[in-house]
Amino acid sequence: MTAQRARLVALSAALVLAACSNGDRGDGGGPAGTDETPGHPPQTAVLPGLPSPTGSPVEVGGWEVTVYYTAVAGLHTDRAVKVTGCPTIDCTRNSRQQDLGRFPESFVEAVKDEGTGKVPDGRYLNWSYDTGYWMDTAPRDTAGRPLVPWVSAAADGDVLKQGSRFTILRCGTADVTTDVCAKLKAPTWTVVDEFTPGLGGSKHVDVYIGEETTKNFTDSDLYTTLNGATLSIVKA
Repeated sequence: MTAQRARLVALSAALVLAACSNGDRGDGGGPAGTDETPGHPPQTAVLPGLPSPTGSPVEVGGWEVTVYYTAVAGLHTDRAVKVTGCPTIDCTRNSRQQDLGRFPESFVEAVKDEGTGKVPDGRYLNWSYDTGYWMDTAPRDTAGRPLVPWVSAAADGDVLKQGSRFTILRCGTADVTTDVCAKLKAPTWTVVDEFTPGLGGSKHVDVYIGEETTKNFTDSDLYTTLNGATLSIVKA
């Protein structure tokens, strides 16, 4: 099953720099106490600096749920292309562009679609619409925290604010396997990201599932879209 769509995290360089100045640069992994085995939701996760959800869970149907992931350069074997951008996170669109290296073209395209990709030396090539490409030590959420597989999620800020949490109660009408549906229903997701303007919507969330695990990952069952899903939401 292939889910064709364009999705980007709207990462603000100013917020990233503010987070990093407070020591929240991360080391490429999630918080202590999480199980980040690909395809398996973590048992616990701590996401600091977020407002606490308030009120009781509300069940709401009719949601579109998409997934995003971290591309892995080693799983792409097509021709290499040159990438220019910033060598560190301290970057804006107006920063002097430098040669970041050569990477498989399909990997570079995946980074632009998904927001982040892991290169062979263990660093991350990240991309956002307001910054372009830069090298980093972790995939990032909107505030500069490392993304946490099976916890981090994105939504439009005027729909679900940062810190809002939700679970997927029913997978809706999409042709999704029982196993994938169960995996997506198991976690409690926390909204930490925002869509690029125009790519979200009033009932659209994006859930982060970690690194791609196979070649042609976008043809796998896990790279899917749920239509008409029912969520249990606690807003921040």
